[in-house]
Amino acid sequence: MSFNIAIDGPAGAGKSTIAKLAAKELSFIYVDTGAMYRTIALGLLRAETDIEDAAALEKQLSDIEVTISYENGVQQVFLNGENVTGLIRTEQVSDMTSRSSAKPQVRAKLTELQRTLAKKEDVLMDGRDIGTMILPDAQLKIFLTASVKTRAERRYKEQIEKGESCTLEEIERDIKERDYRDSHRETAPLRQAEDAVLVDSSDMTIDEVVTEIVALARERMQTATCR
Repeated sequence: MSFNIAIDGPAGAGKSTIAKLAAKELSFIYVDTGAMYRTIALGLLRAETDIEDAAALEKQLSDIEVTISYENGVQQVFLNGENVTGLIRTEQVSDMTSRSSAKPQVRAKLTELQRTLAKKEDVLMDGRDIGTMILPDAQLKIFLTASVKTRAERRYKEQIEKGESCTLEEIERDIKERDYRDSHRETAPLRQAEDAVLVDSSDMTIDEVVTEIVALARERMQTATCR
């Protein structure tokens, strides 16, 4: 039987970075669900799709194929056969991802793929609704968060290092708006699962968070083995 770890939390909490490191430490497959949603968002942006038009959204989704592969243990995402892993981390794609991922048609398109992976392999999956919707039976659920100020500073540093023009105030405003949208959407809103362990990384280093998650995972795995 496979062992699944679900990490949920708001934008900018460091989920992807921490999940990748923890998965490597545990020799698990890391499934970046956010990258899958970002890939769909990129496809919708390229097609200039009006996502509030249900018919137009449905039609465009039928023309979008998202696939994943792993190179040296690192997930690569493909949009209709094109590797777009390096193109999906812009603020424009981030904004479209937050809006489009609230649409049930978009979520349905990816849920089956994510669940199929989890049934076959020991996976660590991160996103907004992994523990509540995608993998409700995951043996370990983490809700990873941090203050808005901390998350904005992290995102600002990332964008500056990429050479993108932005201000800390703009990013903080965007994060607040994204938090509201993610937690108030009708379909699979962001919330902490009742059985999830809360980890606030505001005053923690990346290594400290990884160490805590790996320790929790090994404890749960040992308990499962002893049953």
